[in-house]
Amino acid sequence: MGKILRCVVCLSLVPLIFVPALADKRTAIAGSVRSQRVLVRDSVFHSASLERDMHYRVLIPRNYEKGDRFPVLYLLHGLYGDYQNWDTRTSLENDAQNIRLLIVMPDADDSWYTNSATVSVDKFEDYIAKDLISEIDGRYQTIRARHGRAIAGLSMGGYGAVKFGLKYPELFAFAGSLSGAFNAAQNLDALRPEFRAKLLEVFGGESSRARNENDIFLLLTTPHQSPYPYFYLACGTSDFFLETNRALAKQLSSRNIDYEYHETPGGHTWDYWDGVLKTLLQSIEEKVPD
Repeated sequence: MGKILRCVVCLSLVPLIFVPALADKRTAIAGSVRSQRVLVRDSVFHSASLERDMHYRVLIPRNYEKGDRFPVLYLLHGLYGDYQNWDTRTSLENDAQNIRLLIVMPDADDSWYTNSATVSVDKFEDYIAKDLISEIDGRYQTIRARHGRAIAGLSMGGYGAVKFGLKYPELFAFAGSLSGAFNAAQNLDALRPEFRAKLLEVFGGESSRARNENDIFLLLTTPHQSPYPYFYLACGTSDFFLETNRALAKQLSSRNIDYEYHETPGGHTWDYWDGVLKTLLQSIEEKVPD
């Protein structure tokens, strides 16, 4: 059974404002930078699914050089973001310094981590599930099995992480989301017209096959052989995506799927994500043992 952790507070009646995970696009510098706690490495590899080179950043934990194999967290950015956001806009390095995790942050444009319904070369789901995992397992000392992999993200990345957990339960033991945009394939284009053009490009029209295949709530009804990963959901009480997060928590509970849901004060902002990141990492450490 899942558990719902909710903090009830008195809120003034103000409009909910959606602030996307904005970030300046910057060119990656290949190589490594030593911090006091972890090794930060930027890399580029060729994605066969996308037919182009893609950037990613890795936080390598302390004691990595001892030769042991490490569990991996794939940490996904939000809309308008990039592979550097988690490291540059949160206290990730500090929060992860005592956690035995290899943390991989891939670039994924504004793809919604989905194989596009209209642009044949934009196979961003395959890029993560096939190419990136193969790249990391081939280059690093990883636990190359389901029990050693977690995936998480914020906003668009939260949607992507939960979707990967539902579509590929054989790959991940943990799927986490902060402020997940779980209605992306449903009605988000109608609710937020500023996102409509890209959402139509990725998912197609209202009755498209791609929408059904990438609808979080429909995926929960799809038969599967592997057990689901453990789901972690968190959302701020002033977030535009609060209701779709509540709806998903309710669905997970009704299906007796293991999960936890945290609802605390905050909006769709980096301040909120930075504040709840440590709790997410602690849950991963508990559920994905090394």
